[in-house]
Amino acid sequence: MNFLYINYPSWIHPEIFPGWPVLGLLRWYGLMYIFAFGFAYSILKKLYLNGFLNEPGDNREITEDDVIGFIATGIIFLLIGARVFSTLVYDTTGDYYREPWLIFWPFDKQGNFIGLMGMSYHGGVIGGTLGLIIWCTKHKRKFRRWADAMSIAIPCGYTFGRIGNFLNGELYGRITKMPWGMVFPQADRFSAFPWVKEFAANIGMEIPATGLVNLPRHPSQLYEAFFEGIVVFAILWLLRNKKHFDGFFASAYLVLYGTFRFFIEYFRMPDADLGFRIAADKTASIYTNTSLLNISTGQILCLVMIAAGIVYGTICFVLGRKDNGKQAVV
Repeated sequence: MNFLYINYPSWIHPEIFPGWPVLGLLRWYGLMYIFAFGFAYSILKKLYLNGFLNEPGDNREITEDDVIGFIATGIIFLLIGARVFSTLVYDTTGDYYREPWLIFWPFDKQGNFIGLMGMSYHGGVIGGTLGLIIWCTKHKRKFRRWADAMSIAIPCGYTFGRIGNFLNGELYGRITKMPWGMVFPQADRFSAFPWVKEFAANIGMEIPATGLVNLPRHPSQLYEAFFEGIVVFAILWLLRNKKHFDGFFASAYLVLYGTFRFFIEYFRMPDADLGFRIAADKTASIYTNTSLLNISTGQILCLVMIAAGIVYGTICFVLGRKDNGKQAVV
């Protein structure tokens, strides 16, 4: 047994029931979404029962139906935003611009069911936020307060999504010599160039007869599941009773997630067809991390997210002081 890298478990399949006629269409990734939304709802409901959503001066009753409608609207718009953003920003073929109906078409050109493969987290944030704004406007609820509750509820649910990526064997990281590096079956294989042979020799990996080597990768899905999901959730949950102003948790979530994701992107492999959006070294390989100045699309979006969190937090802080001033006068 080689302890310098890990082989992806052969018993893990994307399908829950691989090989079954109809049940074979069920995938772990889809099930993880159900777990994620279920967990988010349970946290949101707990916050509602603890009075987190109660607004000073508003005597209208908040019901569980309100909570269900709020999160359901957010989820629907989240899925729409995630799918649209993924197809129009990350896909470079141009197919979705020429045939936009394919964005929500779950079959390939041969008629095979493939589901809606490809969802963008940042697109989900944009879509979900729009949905929450629409719901709060329609029901005359304070967006800043309700968005705070949602921001506490969703991070740990995000963990399930990244576990789904791991079970799919996708969104793996760059190559690594770390002992927890994992050989993913679907990863690109490298020709036996001198550097590849040296890399393989350092981890005790033999060169196959084909001359193509599948090198270990960072299991970046699990890094994200832990830091962007569990750690961010733990921080916000522990601070839930120390709210300084409406909008505090939403802004904190944007900054925390954006920061963790920015640094984890150095271990995650950029999309091969996009490469680095900003590169200190134009010849840099996307498979290795040679410079902190090689910036991916995801990192740019994270910087935008961090900036948005700071700006939103500042605006909410100013509005909170005005609200407190009005209450003091009354």
